[in-house]
Amino acid sequence: MVAHIDTWIFDLDNTLYPASSSLFPQIDARMGSYIQRLLGCDADEAWRVQKGFFHSHGMTLPGLMAAHGVDPHDFLAYVHDVDIDVVQPHPDLGLMLARLPGRKLVFTNADAPYATRVLARLGLSESFEAMHDIHALGYVPKPQAAAYAHFCEAHGVDPTRALFVEDMARNLVPAKAIGMTTVWIDNGSEQGPAKDPGIDRAHIDYIAHDVGQFLAMTLALLEDQ
Repeated sequence: MVAHIDTWIFDLDNTLYPASSSLFPQIDARMGSYIQRLLGCDADEAWRVQKGFFHSHGMTLPGLMAAHGVDPHDFLAYVHDVDIDVVQPHPDLGLMLARLPGRKLVFTNADAPYATRVLARLGLSESFEAMHDIHALGYVPKPQAAAYAHFCEAHGVDPTRALFVEDMARNLVPAKAIGMTTVWIDNGSEQGPAKDPGIDRAHIDYIAHDVGQFLAMTLALLEDQ
């Protein structure tokens, strides 16, 4: 049940817009080309480095910063130089978000300039009270537990009264550990619990295929309570 929720937290990429928009593959490709240029390596080696840091550090950037002294602003400006017109505006999403009782926040491993562009494209520029990006996190990203503690402290969030919506199931594990209600957007952006029945789902409270479906379901539940 969600009647106790007073803070609604949303990831950005592949959550507030569908993975089928193919925006994130553009970012992924630009990460690869950045690493090729940085290390003077071929695409295969760049992919190995990129995914290695993603798994060991939570995202590629902190690994590149630690191992190669990469400037995070330079990296993020390069990888986020993408065509966001592939994302379709979703004004109905803004209307549904406005009907949720309580605070609405964005919690993303991206940076604020990019996230602001995406929210504007979706028609959600006025839908959220605040955004917590990778700069605010001090480059300690989800799913590291410290990222969630930092987010909650910065915004005065009681995790036991918060709900977190994410497309990456692994990012819900630390959220659940501190008491958040968790929603996994199973939209094909990752090989998660739906693809492997052997994966533990204890950290997932609700599953939806897109954020609009989740919001419609939630608003119906709230109206019935």
